[in-house]
Amino acid sequence: MRKIYKACFALTVFLIPFTSFGQKAYFPSLGDWQQKKPAEMKVDAAKIQQAIDFAIATESEADPNLKMAHYQSAFGREPFGFPVGPMKERGSANGLIIYKGYIIGQWGDPERVDLTFSVAKSILSSTVGMAVDRGLIKSEKDLVYPYVGPIIPYEPYKSQMNKADHLEDEDVFDLFEGPHNRKITWEHLLRQTSDWEGTLWGKPDWADRPQGNSSEWLNRPRKEPGTVYKYNDTRVNVLALAILNVWRKPLPVVLKENLMDKIGASPTWRWTGYENSFIILDGQIMQSVSGGSHWGGGMFINAYDQARFGYLTLRKGNWNGVQVISEDWIRKSRTPTSVQPNYGFMNYFLNTDRKEIPAAPESAFFHRGAGTNMVYVDEENDLVIVARWIKDKEKAELVRMVLESLPK
Repeated sequence: MRKIYKACFALTVFLIPFTSFGQKAYFPSLGDWQQKKPAEMKVDAAKIQQAIDFAIATESEADPNLKMAHYQSAFGREPFGFPVGPMKERGSANGLIIYKGYIIGQWGDPERVDLTFSVAKSILSSTVGMAVDRGLIKSEKDLVYPYVGPIIPYEPYKSQMNKADHLEDEDVFDLFEGPHNRKITWEHLLRQTSDWEGTLWGKPDWADRPQGNSSEWLNRPRKEPGTVYKYNDTRVNVLALAILNVWRKPLPVVLKENLMDKIGASPTWRWTGYENSFIILDGQIMQSVSGGSHWGGGMFINAYDQARFGYLTLRKGNWNGVQVISEDWIRKSRTPTSVQPNYGFMNYFLNTDRKEIPAAPESAFFHRGAGTNMVYVDEENDLVIVARWIKDKEKAELVRMVLESLPK
């Protein structure tokens, strides 16, 4: 009997890896992403083509000159709404459809490097996740201020100024000064529920998407961190500066070494900050990057690299056997915010109650930025869709059309 048991156990041990190898996910290598015809994947080719035609036909009508588009939008009419970071004229609508790891559809020029606006927030939150994974931050529930020392801005123009005129001016600043800001945790920043108050890089928190009566903008009562959601790029930039102080090296370097190189991203992406977002840290001049392109700057990237990042999040942070970001961090990123159920960690938009994309499963999520730039991630259907420069109101229909093409 024992011999039979041992034989069965050995057979089971043999079969498990065989099965897992047989079902092992495909991961594209550096500079190469395999394409398959829809029919090879039992996907309706005609319906995929209809979806692609739809994505092209519903391209954003905003001016491709992103500076002009900025000033023609609500952003350009905000107090202090002028851009302070680089911008780039965008290309035409483009995108990719990734099914079971393979490209089964594409349109436009996916190799074109363009701004991705707030999809950069998902990349920023990943740098926080990797810091937690490595123990640089003990927990996302920790208060932020103990991790951040005095900020020394790089202001070379001051050397030309009369020192006597600035005797009472501070040469450094405290990013979390005051009793309200000292209550803020990493999670509050990640979920955009911090209500951080102050001015960073010349952009006051109250000047970003101001609401209500303008006479109350400066003196409104502060909300307890965690109790109110407000999408606010000044506070996103606070997170970027705070995590820069944890890693103690430029975030683009952190991202390249710990994430982008590991997923085979191209060398063409760029992550920038503002013309005035430089600090001195450990004797070096470093730029604090932007988590979006509200005022210019942010992530310049092509659709293939967007898709690689989306595919990484689809695979729960694992890339071909390497755990780039912990599965636990991806799970937390996909957990709804109590005061904003369709939002996880920035910038994971959730399909809670299937409100955002009714045709998609509730477990689906997407990284979204203005433009609209969307990286749709659907674990149930093993699907990633990158859609760039599509009208925001049409993104749900595009997803529906692609889902309709998949085998039932």
